[in-house]
Amino acid sequence: MGGVSNASLPLPSSDRADVAAALRRALLDADFTADGLLELLGASAYAALARSETVPALRATRGDGALAALVRLFLLQETVPHARVADVLPLDALLESGWLVEGDGELRATVDVRPYGGPGGEDWFIVSDLGCAVGGAGGIGSHDEGVVLGVGGASTTLAGITVRTPVDSALDLGTGSGIQALHAAQHATRVTATDLNPRALEFTRLTLALSGAPEADLREGSLFEPVGEETYDLIVSNPPFVISPGARLTYRDGGMGGDDLCRTLVQEAGARLNEGGYAHFLANWQHVDGEEWQDRLRSWVPRGCDAWIVQREVQDITQYAELWLRDAGDHREDPERYAARYEAWLDEFEARGTRAVGFGWIALRKTGAAEPSVTVEEWPHPVEQPLGETVREFFDRQEYLRTHDDAALLAAHFKLADEVVQEQVGLPGAEDPEHVVLRQHRGMRRATKVDTVGAGFAGVCDGSLSAGRILDAIAQLVGEDPVLLRDRTPAQIRLLVEQGFLVPVQA
Repeated sequence: MGGVSNASLPLPSSDRADVAAALRRALLDADFTADGLLELLGASAYAALARSETVPALRATRGDGALAALVRLFLLQETVPHARVADVLPLDALLESGWLVEGDGELRATVDVRPYGGPGGEDWFIVSDLGCAVGGAGGIGSHDEGVVLGVGGASTTLAGITVRTPVDSALDLGTGSGIQALHAAQHATRVTATDLNPRALEFTRLTLALSGAPEADLREGSLFEPVGEETYDLIVSNPPFVISPGARLTYRDGGMGGDDLCRTLVQEAGARLNEGGYAHFLANWQHVDGEEWQDRLRSWVPRGCDAWIVQREVQDITQYAELWLRDAGDHREDPERYAARYEAWLDEFEARGTRAVGFGWIALRKTGAAEPSVTVEEWPHPVEQPLGETVREFFDRQEYLRTHDDAALLAAHFKLADEVVQEQVGLPGAEDPEHVVLRQHRGMRRATKVDTVGAGFAGVCDGSLSAGRILDAIAQLVGEDPVLLRDRTPAQIRLLVEQGFLVPVQA
């Protein structure tokens, strides 16, 4: 766009539902969908788009064809001759409503439109600022304070970990281009979406309309201010969680000191959740000298909520500063200015005693329990998305364990979870293994060591016998006192249930 600021460009009219519907039909007719793009571009070029690399896609769209023209126009910021798409798009309506502009017989899109496949095979479209449709915050190099991003890795991570049970009301806080609101619209009767940036609300309206989704209640403002004391069954937020000196960029920088924005968001969510409701957040948090990071995060959990907090990645302060300086394109500017901004970042961290920054997800469930369950763990290993059902089952298991003492566990029936395998670890030729490992091939893909009793117990759990009866049989088999075995095994059963290896069943 010849250096023109995204924030200064007029947006398409968001009140023209008829134009959005006509554009949607035209895009679908031309197979401008996630599957269509994969077939046209090939796996390599398609994957490169997710890394913000467009050269392979440009090469793959040099030929004729309506789909290639649409990819260049709406996804790759290229001009396309008027005549090439005259029979494909409702051009008069798109030009009138501002989706396209024309000069010297060439058309250019005013926004990026990215096909996005919904979880049920839906054909959706995410509308964002030019240059922001691919790669998300993976280095867009923009200094526009009000820029609105498309879909990035953080967006899809949050969508994947969200519990998708049918609900009456959902809140997408900091909606951006509307991807979380679009997901929520599939299982919530009412969706409210908020953002501090008014342009983001316009993009959300465009995304929902172009995707054929119901309209959302759009409100401008920061954090929970736009919704007052209203409560919801589901809250999701991919907030501007970057810990930075100042608030340069609305789309990523929290504007509060350190990790205060994420802390405030989590702490205030409890009062906005209905009983049994869920809240899901992505967040950054500081690792501060003299303080355990797990304790820091436990202090964020609001009263009356169970919590599951998972740290997925940790970066030292230099790595973190470099990542986000590059995200804004500062490394391509004047070296002295880059160095000054780098210094400012390190000064900020030094003043706060911050030695590293963690990234991960925070899930809450409103239970009102007198003794909430709060789990804080580090899990940098691969997981199987989507994890929404895994998250729901995790909280169900916490509720189960809270209401079952050791005696109740021994009277209960369990079955081994699906796709759990046993591995025996030891020296080749040894008569007995050094230890036994149970490993999941779904969800979190956990692995846990168990003793021979634990392995034998898990192996025969099919729901038919109570845990106590199984232990009595094992005690007789190995020649151990059954009373002692019943006394020492519930802790191991509790751990296997908590981690999802054993599933409680009705007798």
